[in-house]
Amino acid sequence: MESEQLYSRGYCRTGYSSYNSITSASSDEELLDSAGATMDFHTTEDDNLLDGDAASSPGSNYVMSNGGGVASSTTHLLDFLEEPIPGVGTYDDFHTIDWVREKCKDRERHRKINSKKKESSWEFSKSVYDAWSGWLVVTLTGLASGALAGLIDIAADWLNDLKEGVCLSAMWFNHEQCCWTSNETTFAERDKCPQWKSWAELILGQAEGPGSYIMNYFMYIYWALSFAFLAVLLVKVFAPYACGSGIPEIKTILSGFIIRGYLGKWTLLIKTITLVLAVASGLSLGKEGPLVHVACCCGNIFSYLFPKYSKNEAKKREVLSAASAAGVSVAFGAPIGGVLFSLEEVSYYFPLKTLWRSFFAALVAAFVLRSINPFGNSRLVLFYVEYHTPWYLFELLPFILLGVFGGLWGAFFIRANIAWCRRRKSTRFGKYPVLEVILVTAITAVVAFPNPYTRQNTSMLIKELFTDCGPLESSQLCQYRSQMNGSKAFNETPNRPSAPGVYAAMWQLCLALIFKVVITIFTFGLKVPSGLFIPSMLAYYHHDWFIFKEWCEVGADCITPGLYAMVGAAACLGGVTRMTVSLVVIVFELTGGLEYIVPLMAAVMTSKWVGDAFGRAGIYESHIRLNGYPFLDAKEEFTHTTLAREVMRPRRSDPPLAVLTQDDLSVEELQAVISETSYNGFPVIVSKESQRLVGFALRRDITIAIENARRKQEGIVLASRVYFTQHAPTLPADSPRPLKLRSILDMSPFTVTDHTPMEIVVDIFRKLGLRQCLVTHNGRLLGIITKKDILRHMAQMANQDPDTIMFN
Repeated sequence: MESEQLYSRGYCRTGYSSYNSITSASSDEELLDSAGATMDFHTTEDDNLLDGDAASSPGSNYVMSNGGGVASSTTHLLDFLEEPIPGVGTYDDFHTIDWVREKCKDRERHRKINSKKKESSWEFSKSVYDAWSGWLVVTLTGLASGALAGLIDIAADWLNDLKEGVCLSAMWFNHEQCCWTSNETTFAERDKCPQWKSWAELILGQAEGPGSYIMNYFMYIYWALSFAFLAVLLVKVFAPYACGSGIPEIKTILSGFIIRGYLGKWTLLIKTITLVLAVASGLSLGKEGPLVHVACCCGNIFSYLFPKYSKNEAKKREVLSAASAAGVSVAFGAPIGGVLFSLEEVSYYFPLKTLWRSFFAALVAAFVLRSINPFGNSRLVLFYVEYHTPWYLFELLPFILLGVFGGLWGAFFIRANIAWCRRRKSTRFGKYPVLEVILVTAITAVVAFPNPYTRQNTSMLIKELFTDCGPLESSQLCQYRSQMNGSKAFNETPNRPSAPGVYAAMWQLCLALIFKVVITIFTFGLKVPSGLFIPSMLAYYHHDWFIFKEWCEVGADCITPGLYAMVGAAACLGGVTRMTVSLVVIVFELTGGLEYIVPLMAAVMTSKWVGDAFGRAGIYESHIRLNGYPFLDAKEEFTHTTLAREVMRPRRSDPPLAVLTQDDLSVEELQAVISETSYNGFPVIVSKESQRLVGFALRRDITIAIENARRKQEGIVLASRVYFTQHAPTLPADSPRPLKLRSILDMSPFTVTDHTPMEIVVDIFRKLGLRQCLVTHNGRLLGIITKKDILRHMAQMANQDPDTIMFN
């Protein structure tokens, strides 16, 4: 029952009369446009519309079509716009917007501006400002996203190095910057200089020995725990919505759901600070997902500066789509990949103009980040690489095998992480998020310090694995026995034997991989900002192996190990998120070459196919289901043969449908219906005998309209008659003044017949963004289908308990 009430908050609405009029449209845009032409948009919040005393007497064959055509609906909409009631048409927290109504409101606003722009120069200036406001808001969003990303990168690098030591000459320098001006560094030990002191040197006065190692170990754990504790404390006290990745919630918000405060200024401030602390603590997480959340917070805040977006939830989501593209642009240094990510992964409604503005926002954000140059390499990311060695046809086999591994890893990670998150929700352990963060951080720090590949941050590790060995590389992975002489250059001897350091590094990398695989399962979902760790692969080969003997020339470089690391990372990330096109483009932009598009495509598609064999939902969709968000995934197919009458409410065991009659209720009776029920909307009928449908009225709009009438109109008392018709009913002379509520009535609620296949109903809900539709039989109101009903039905068809997936 508690789950039922939590969910009774409004998801889908709006109206056409018959699903037959929908099936002729060829695209989402046409569906929205055609629906917008005939609908009245004073809509309804969805849910829990069932209860009350609906009579079951037979009715006539009256079929409520869409308000009698375009003229009727347009007149009603104009009446609403000319006589606005403050608060009517807005949405409560945890409700779903009405996409078609918002779209029509924006069209009416646009027509009004166009009709007035020739009246005066001021009106013309307003029309120009309105036309350019979209570009202004995405420009501001891109500027803020790029600046914050640069700030986060610089601060995270400094705090990460603070765990190991401090720069005496300038405390605000990280380890690399501290040694830039030193003349005492060597090629082999380029990270050692007198200006940089480890904590053992500062506290004990010695740089080597067991005591020094133990002191550095202790200080590493101390700083990691301090950063993690401060991060989780800030999140818990000031902004609980700042935890996690943010992408599941952003996908839900972009589908039309309202989560107040999730993209607010406090969330932005705390997310920015705690993301720096979480990354610096050494937890196995990335900052890519949280950067998307940060960018969307910027877009949401700037949208309030422009009435075009602040007063229209659908238009605001166009800004959020562009903001998510900017977030990926600064996270990976991939502007085009960011646009495709927004299109493929997070956006629910993506018109062409949103594509252009997303492209521009990603461009501005990338330009700002490049101007800041946080890594000092004139690149947008730390691990940017360039490969020039071509790949060979025989390498497709290991690339595909990497894709298989990525798909298996993705399926395993999703199941294990969701199982742990579900256990966290259902046990007492989940009630102590601070303790959980401290425990995971302590385990991570204790295990990570001895291994140099787990001690360093994620970006540095990826950079080391992506980069090929060359004369300027001092990594252990590049410690080959030198065979150089005066006539041979470094890269002319590719078949040099490995030094012991290479084998030691490979063992350390294998241990690092196992540790990262395990600890990431428990880290993703903590109450701190946490993106996905990008796992990478290490490639090793020997020129005497059979496959290389057949294909490789003697003395030539045959494979590029860094390329295998890159393809492995893409395959694993694709297996976890099930991204395809956008992921390939993101990695392509990282490498800066078209040469490796085919290997990337092969690995990413293989990982998706293998992962889909174990479950079609990616990590973000799985967390959406876990949290019970009302999200209808367009990628998920509905193939069952049920009908609308099998899903609608009321069922046989339920009370009758709660309805309002059009002209025989008093204010007192209407308030009694509202106070005695927790439902968010009520169908309005001609009479309980006929059950002929007139429209649909929202609980919120009714309450606001009554309060507004009592404030502004004299004579409105409890005995006043309430009517939803155009003209007042005939009343006795001594009757109090009646209250007309026609302006809040949706005259064209979406209706389907009871024999409509659910496959079509689900498709309509997805394409039009509905919150509910009414079900009729021979013109009589029979029941209602809400978005919650559809989600429950889909869960039942998948053999899941529907009550366990709604708003947990």
